[in-house]
Amino acid sequence: MKIALGPVQYYWSRVATMQFYESMARAPVDIVYLGETVCSRWHELRLADWLEIADMLAGAGKQIVLSTQVLLESGNDLTKLHKIIDNGRFTVEANDMAAVNCLEGKRFIAGPYLNVYSAPTLNFLAGLGASRWVMPLEMGREGLAQMQQDRPAGMETEVFAYGRMPLAFSARCFTARNRNIPKDNCQYVCMDHPDGLLLETREGQPFLILNGIQTQSASVYVLLNELDAMRKQSQVLMPAAPCNGYWYGRPGLDMQLA
Repeated sequence: MKIALGPVQYYWSRVATMQFYESMARAPVDIVYLGETVCSRWHELRLADWLEIADMLAGAGKQIVLSTQVLLESGNDLTKLHKIIDNGRFTVEANDMAAVNCLEGKRFIAGPYLNVYSAPTLNFLAGLGASRWVMPLEMGREGLAQMQQDRPAGMETEVFAYGRMPLAFSARCFTARNRNIPKDNCQYVCMDHPDGLLLETREGQPFLILNGIQTQSASVYVLLNELDAMRKQSQVLMPAAPCNGYWYGRPGLDMQLA
């Protein structure tokens, strides 16, 4: 089993991002996913900067994957997508079907936002070049066990095991709306919330995290108690948000102790 680090989900400064990945070069992780997956307006780092980080981490023995944006909204987004795909050095994680289409014939990772729930879909992606797939958050352990049984030969499996759950993406920016400013003139206020903006219930309980156009769970998803079972299935583990309801076929925000 390998440990993978997913892409940073928040809008951090260039300095903070660089410092974070310098620390990850010394961390016991095998695979590192890099890139801007949430918002095209987050521009502290360009592709050249991500490639510089990738080279640094590769020099430290990490396997590098470049992740693509989840929600493509413009021609400029497609241009950035093509540049990532044509990087010529590192494997790409496809997070929407436009990326899959552009990657056809090349080796790629099928990201969690492709929502792969059936063996025929996984076989289809394998035929296009997918060598690894990331399990959707809502899939439980029974569904995963069936997928493991039916997956194509040589296909690796990756499981989101720790982190806030990325629940949804929208064309609207919730963080900007909280400030009463439009998305197109957002003033990059997401940087004021490096850990997202907490949304509570009327009873004052943590409920969601607003993170630009992304909505996350306020609770942290934890499958660390399933490590031994995952090792037996030769899965790739991704520390990505305490709740684990989906894994046990219950509401996602529930927490069940093994």
